[in-house]
Amino acid sequence: MDDLIPIAALNQYAYCPHRCWRMFCLDGFVDNQYTIEGASLHERVHTLGEGHREETWQIRAIWLKSERYRLIGKADLIEETDGHWVPVEYKRGKRGEFDNDALQVCAQALCLEEMIGSPVPVGYVYYAQTHQRQPIELSATLRQMTIEAIAAITEILNTGKMPPAIYGPRCKGCSLYEQCLPKATEKMKRYLEAI
Repeated sequence: MDDLIPIAALNQYAYCPHRCWRMFCLDGFVDNQYTIEGASLHERVHTLGEGHREETWQIRAIWLKSERYRLIGKADLIEETDGHWVPVEYKRGKRGEFDNDALQVCAQALCLEEMIGSPVPVGYVYYAQTHQRQPIELSATLRQMTIEAIAAITEILNTGKMPPAIYGPRCKGCSLYEQCLPKATEKMKRYLEAI
């Protein structure tokens, strides 16, 4: 497959591999309250432009690309201060307990590093509900997790193989819950194992 992987796929994969498969192999995205709120936030954020905020140069809605990692996506905000570049990803809620937002920021940083030719040690996630930025240290561990997720997504996109639908806490707000029905899948699996 020669296509580039959307950076957003890393967030979806880290949240739930089955969700990622549905969205990027089946084109099966469905909106709910949370996704509509997120889309509304991104419409406001993705007003193309650049400017200065005190000593910081800000660029909104800029495309990032990495040939090395085969990634492409639009960054919500890139900031530069004194030669230091930082990706800032906007999210509608408050800081979650999962690592999916961190992987998305790390993927943006990998692209940015390739584009500017210098390291990006930190990124941020801005959570609209709390109006706070959460720093994301782009550690060797997070970078390795991101690279592994890229490889797994590449495999899913190349083979189309469906990851299992596994019920968990993340299912509660998932807009695709009705499509994958992880509890029903779990019951069916136990039933088939019992016969």
